[in-house]
Amino acid sequence: MAIQHIGLKEINGPLVVLDDVEGASFEELVQLHLENGSVRLGRIVQIMGKRVVVQVFEGTDGLSLNNTTTEFTGHPMEIALSKEILGRIFNGAGKPIDGLGDIYADQYADINGQPINPVSRVYPQNYIRTGISAIDAMMTLIRGQKLPIFSDSGLSHNKLAVQIVRQAKIAEDNGQGFGIVFAAMGVNNDVADYFKAKFQESGVLERVAMFVNLANDPIIERILTPRCALTAAEYLAYQHNMHILVILTDMTSYAEAVREFSSSKGEIPGRKGFPGYLYSDFASLYERAGIIKGASGSVTQIPILTMPNGDITHPIPDLTGYITEGQIVLDRALAQQGIYPPIAVLPSLSRLMKDGIGEGFTRADHADVSNQLFACYAKVSDARALASVIGEEELSETDKAYMEFGRQFEQNFIQQGENEDRTMEQTLELGWDLLCLLPKEELDRINSDLLFQFYDSSRADRFRKNKRF
Repeated sequence: MAIQHIGLKEINGPLVVLDDVEGASFEELVQLHLENGSVRLGRIVQIMGKRVVVQVFEGTDGLSLNNTTTEFTGHPMEIALSKEILGRIFNGAGKPIDGLGDIYADQYADINGQPINPVSRVYPQNYIRTGISAIDAMMTLIRGQKLPIFSDSGLSHNKLAVQIVRQAKIAEDNGQGFGIVFAAMGVNNDVADYFKAKFQESGVLERVAMFVNLANDPIIERILTPRCALTAAEYLAYQHNMHILVILTDMTSYAEAVREFSSSKGEIPGRKGFPGYLYSDFASLYERAGIIKGASGSVTQIPILTMPNGDITHPIPDLTGYITEGQIVLDRALAQQGIYPPIAVLPSLSRLMKDGIGEGFTRADHADVSNQLFACYAKVSDARALASVIGEEELSETDKAYMEFGRQFEQNFIQQGENEDRTMEQTLELGWDLLCLLPKEELDRINSDLLFQFYDSSRADRFRKNKRF
């Protein structure tokens, strides 16, 4: 039986305070009935004896201290789930906003998820192909992994997110049993329209469940958005045995909403004003990725965040890096050269790729090619530094070869068209074309048998003749 209370003790920003409440539970869903007959939802975020603090999702404008009736429902916030959520668009609280009606629910699930026993986790293996050479070859996305994208304001992370959604496929069955949950937090109307239009144009919307929280929506809804999205992903993965890729953008907007909410509760701020529990809050989201023993499906995450002022030591990317298994870093210098996607290879990595590539997964030479490309591109920086001092004409023949390798690597391997979908075979063959620009003795990270099989100096001549730049 639901309990009702008339009147509020205090209103503070998005929070309301009630006294003399018994039997309330943390995260319990609350309904607030206004004088005009409308109903708003909230959840209990703090309990101090018989005093409870309720977070109101739609904001507190128009609430009356005397005539507001609060009803405690006795259960946490839940969203309606069925296979029909694919192809649908929801707001940040999981309500349909595409005009196609409500979801006919097979079940309702708590948006906070269920704790996962670490013993029941299965080590992630096998990869998700994004069709983007820099990611597939150098920082391969593994099923069940959490691999964030560290971007900066003004860079093309939205375009990259759309390309990943459009092109992503699982290895063995060309996308069958594969779906995407896309959550946008704090985005402008034009960005939200861009995402919707691109998904509809490319025909992938039917396998995408979109959760959209706009910049002018309440910050409380922004805090709910990733939890609703991940609950939908877990349902599809573990109830329908699908492989689900979750893209969360932008986690910086989410963290700033958490900071604003923490401030309204009067909590003591930590570094940069963020609450001290930001790490555990992030972990409660990121750790919902993975593969569970006995389940055929998986949940893979790509959180996207914009680093404030491009500072990778800022608390948001810093804490994200502690929890996740690598990162993809976007570079402003590459973007200014007109290179898309502007992926900075050297600071990027995927810690799980070693067990999800190679023979039986991608190709036997994948690991060696990736390691050698990393090593050679690192030497390009040394050659460029030397050339800036003595001039490129004075460099040794080997350093000149590295200079050419660096230019071609950026212009032909990292750079690719927005609609260009490369297979893993094409990516690795392109990697060999680039490595053949260098003397054979410089390729010290590759097995001699693979060198004998793939290295051919005539490949470099053919590549120079047919290269795009």
